[in-house]
Amino acid sequence: MKRSAWLLVLLLALSGLPARAGLFDDEEARRQIKELRAEVQQNLEAVRSRLESLSKNQLDFANQAESLRAELARLIGQIEVLTNSLEAAHKRQQDFYVDLDARLRKLETAPAPAAAEPAAAAEPKPDPQAEMRDYETALGHFRESRFKEAQSAFERFIASYPKSSLLPNAHFWLGSSLYQQKLYDPAANAFGRVAAQWPQDPKAPDALLAQANALVGAKDVKAALKALETLIEKYPTSAAAETARARLKTLAPKKK
Repeated sequence: MKRSAWLLVLLLALSGLPARAGLFDDEEARRQIKELRAEVQQNLEAVRSRLESLSKNQLDFANQAESLRAELARLIGQIEVLTNSLEAAHKRQQDFYVDLDARLRKLETAPAPAAAEPAAAAEPKPDPQAEMRDYETALGHFRESRFKEAQSAFERFIASYPKSSLLPNAHFWLGSSLYQQKLYDPAANAFGRVAAQWPQDPKAPDALLAQANALVGAKDVKAALKALETLIEKYPTSAAAETARARLKTLAPKKK
């Protein structure tokens, strides 16, 4: 082949190189775009999955919060019911003691048989009507939940009628008036006098139980346990003793 022919072939080959290079550049760009699109699509799927997961978690949290609110409302309702029941039980117990006190008072104040010969130097007795009136006044204050006034009235009654047959009752209600004011130490002393000075009085077992409650209020659990044990020992068949046994289990669960 002549030299001129070779030159012609070489020129034609060189002229085709830019076209092939452009073709290769387009294919590479398409490949990169395709890979980029695939990567973007993958990222979009991941974001969509995370958003769905977050939405589901938020729904679960909302459901849990609603469930907790409902449970809290139920517990608050139960507390209110128990509080009302406790207050009603306390009111019934108070009314029972007041009624029992009235019945016992009628028996205790029955007229005694006249003595054959009055003592020459007999000490003058207080006016029974005034005594009963003062006692009723003090008890009326307690019934009406005026505990400070009841305390003062019972203290005056005890000082004015030191030989009254109603002294055990007066000390018991004095202790109750003090307890209602959260004056636990003096309340415990008043209840303790009933059991100590009048152990045969019907109120003695209840006074020991009330004394234990007052001592618990005064943070003297050891003395409260002793009062409960004394109550069970001295009055084992009383209703107060049954309550005392339950209180012992609460205050000293390991104590047999």
